[in-house]
This record gives sequence, C-alpha cells and structure tokens, in this order.
Amino acid sequence: MTRIVAVSGSRSADSTTRAALRVALDAAADAGAETDLIDLAAVDLPLYHPDEGAQGDSEALKRRVREADGVLAGTPVYRGSYSSTFKNFHDFCGSDEYADTAVGLLATAGGGSYGGTLEHLRSTFRNVHAWTVPHEVGIQGASSKVETGAAAPGGEPRITDEDLRRRTERLGRVVVEHAERMRE
Repeated sequence: MTRIVAVSGSRSADSTTRAALRVALDAAADAGAETDLIDLAAVDLPLYHPDEGAQGDSEALKRRVREADGVLAGTPVYRGSYSSTFKNFHDFCGSDEYADTAVGLLATAGGGSYGGTLEHLRSTFRNVHAWTVPHEVGIQGASSKVETGAAAPGGEPRITDEDLRRRTERLGRVVVEHAERMRE
C-alpha cells in the first residue's frame, strides 16, 4: 500500500497549515493511501546540531519519512519563507529520507504572499533528491478560508473556499499518483 506522510511545520494550536494538510491527507486516503501526520508542534525535536547523533524524536521522525512513498510538506509563511520549526525538522532529514519520494508542497499565509515560501521549499527538497510534484497549494488569508478546531463543524478541519478545497484535495491525490508511479 502507498504510504503518505504529512509534515506540519506550524506550532500554532489552531494551525491552518495542519488543518489544510488534514484535508489533503483525507483525499490521499480516499485515493487508497495509508496516511500519517507528523505534527511538529507535538514532538520532541531540539535544535539540530550537526555534531550530535539522535536528538529527541529525530530518529523516529526520520524513519516515518524514509518509509513513506510520498510526503505532503506544509508550513505557515513567516517573513516570506517557511517556518523555523519546519526548517529545523528539514535539517534532520537528507537524501536518505527523501530520495525518490514524491513531495507535495503547501503554504498558508496570514495575509501576504506565499510564492517565495513555495520556491524555498522546492529548492530545499530538490537538494535532498526529492521529486516535488508540479501541483502545489498556497493559501493567502488562510485564517478566513480554513476552519480549525472548535470553529470547524464537528471539529473536523475544512476549507471554506470551494476552489482552494478542491486544489488541496487534488494535492493529496496527485502525491499518491506520483508516489505510486515512482514505486513501479
């Protein structure tokens, strides 16, 4: 079975990034994939130190990524780039984790642009030999388009903008499709 893991680079309790990733993961599951979510707000991951081996949950997290056929990478936009939380996690992972892995990119912006963030992610994933799928999702004004936690009906995250919801679901399906092709 195809395995897809999402990595949420947000530390916010009501994270629009995590909620949007859940929408993409649900679509991946509907496409037949086994899914998993790494919520970086809920793990023990100290600042990366190149002179130390395993730190906190780093080995278990790396294994989850390495064993996945596809990754959905999501981050909020901070200062025109991805979050330091995501960067720290990404520093632990290398080509052993991402080689021949289909990666879908998602960025949520509070108000500004997300284009630079997606480009930064694409560049860093190429550096570790991942294959970023051509379809990606940027959500501008995310707090007005993504419902999280208690604000979401039944507590289930949802994207209220119909076009964004369809694009986000498509991201989940596209990662599954490309991950399956890469396994052949």
